[in-house]
Amino acid sequence: MLTIELDERELEQRFTEELKKRLANIERRHTFWDMKELCRQTCLSESSVKEKFFYDQRFPKFKAGGGKWLFPAAECEKFLLEWAKEQPSS
Repeated sequence: MLTIELDERELEQRFTEELKKRLANIERRHTFWDMKELCRQTCLSESSVKEKFFYDQRFPKFKAGGGKWLFPAAECEKFLLEWAKEQPSS
């Protein structure tokens, strides 16, 4: 016979940590970002976004019905990582 002892506090802590990781992952699963989400994801204001990279031809964006800008989330993440590497170190 096999006996297993579990520390309930440790088990609950590990479960909570894993749940937080998975919820954070789900939160990032947007297909498109709007300008508000783009600003949140980059920690930049709308004016800073427009000044720094919005008009870069490589930046993925399109206008949806009604003129609202939408940004494909996965493509934006890829662009932003590349763009960040191009920025001069200070």
